[in-house]
Amino acid sequence: MNNGFGSVGAFEVRTTHERGFTVEEIAEDLLNKLLFISSEAHPAIRDQAMAYKDRIRPAIIHYMKQAVRSDRTTLAAQLGKQGHNDMAEIIRRL
Repeated sequence: MNNGFGSVGAFEVRTTHERGFTVEEIAEDLLNKLLFISSEAHPAIRDQAMAYKDRIRPAIIHYMKQAVRSDRTTLAAQLGKQGHNDMAEIIRRL
């Protein structure tokens, strides 16, 4: 009998204390979602996948940091337009 509920699969909960997640932590989560490497994979294939993961990690981190900087620039500009120059300057310094 179908009771309207389905399986949602496994999930993981992670938290931080008095901070958000770093770009590096989020990049690692992204890589783990995009590139699952089975422990049962042929060693050559597993090694190639791990090398690819290691190679794209710096690019992901670089572009995520650019996105963060760009968002802060936009936020600071909006705060400045609204006359909150002190807050805009704090954002710029982050």
